[in-house]
Amino acid sequence: MKRSRGGPPKARWTVDAYETDGGDSPIWSFIRGLEGRDRVEAVALVKLLEEQGNMLRRPQSGALGDGLFELRGKEVRIFYVFMPGRAIVLLDGEIKKSDAIPKRTLERMRSLQADVMRRAAARGGQGRDR
Repeated sequence: MKRSRGGPPKARWTVDAYETDGGDSPIWSFIRGLEGRDRVEAVALVKLLEEQGNMLRRPQSGALGDGLFELRGKEVRIFYVFMPGRAIVLLDGEIKKSDAIPKRTLERMRSLQADVMRRAAARGGQGRDR
């Protein structure tokens, strides 16, 4: 655990990546496909999320409603959900073309979110997803 100045140790969050039934990980495919500044930014955002969890706020993080969140960089957007047990599941990402999230992207993220929740319920509500 990491110690903060003058306070009790801070527990880190566990960050997992969503995987399809076929074993593909959309978020890691997205990050691996990034180059230069975008890749550095994406990795930095994930590390920040791991350290701060649900305390991370705008401008780096934003709630999209119904338990779906986004990490926000200058060009990079990463979608994620919180799970019990200080766990976070990264869903997928995209390069921002505008401040608004395209409807199709949001629908796909909601579908991935629903799959994560379905799998967690099937495991008896355990927080970590594959």
